[in-house]
Amino acid sequence: MIPNYAQNHDYSQFNVLAVDDIPLNLLLVQKMLARFNFGFRTAANGQTALDAIAEKKPDLILLDLMMPGIDGFEVIRRVRENPDTADIRIIILSALNSNEDVVKGFNMGADDFIMKPIIMEKLLTCVVTQMQIVQNQKK
Repeated sequence: MIPNYAQNHDYSQFNVLAVDDIPLNLLLVQKMLARFNFGFRTAANGQTALDAIAEKKPDLILLDLMMPGIDGFEVIRRVRENPDTADIRIIILSALNSNEDVVKGFNMGADDFIMKPIIMEKLLTCVVTQMQIVQNQKK
């Protein structure tokens, strides 16, 4: 169920990048968010994500942490240290759910953390909240 405050908003102007090395996870997230009509792109690993961010800056990154090569923590670090991308909203979507991982994610600059398996209502609420922040920043 979409939160009431998000029912009649048009999110088509927003660009979302989902990053996960498991194609099924990307497909599930895309299907969960399809009703919002975001510009939606995917990346299968950290390096592809960084390339996609450099090509077209997203408004929101949905980021897995455990990936081969450049992991999600490193993606966050690079995004946050670059002045051109430091303001991108980042939601971690991860099976890593120890207190240490959650704290590390927030300390590195994540804006929210959703543990897998993903509950659709939680994802929708978090994404809408982040999109409202982006919308307010653009005003």
